[in-house]
Amino acid sequence: MPLPVPAVAPQERTFEVDARQYAYSPSELKVNAGDTVTIQLVSADVVHGLYVDGYDISVEADPGQTATLTFVADKSGSFRFRCNVTCGAMHPFMIGKLTVGSNIWLYRSIGLAMLAVLGITLSLKQKT
Repeated sequence: MPLPVPAVAPQERTFEVDARQYAYSPSELKVNAGDTVTIQLVSADVVHGLYVDGYDISVEADPGQTATLTFVADKSGSFRFRCNVTCGAMHPFMIGKLTVGSNIWLYRSIGLAMLAVLGITLSLKQKT
């Protein structure tokens, strides 16, 4: 019996994050728990870094260069990422947000499958 909604398996997610003048673009990244996340940090002006709080991982990109950081998002919640290279006067304000949500479609699929099995079981019992 097929499931009513297909389960969403962890995916590989790649983001290109531009760093310049004390800001990241995009400044917010959203992934599901279990996803393999690759961040390609592109620095447009000076050396910038990207440090992800809670994961204790970082990468640095030289001006005009791209640096890559890959990790598995195995902790759910919201995590700040910030520049870990002193890049100028407004450096402390160069922050972004990584949101690692639960894989809600997986849980919904499991719940719907359980309801379908329960419904079939009850209808079979009523016929006997």
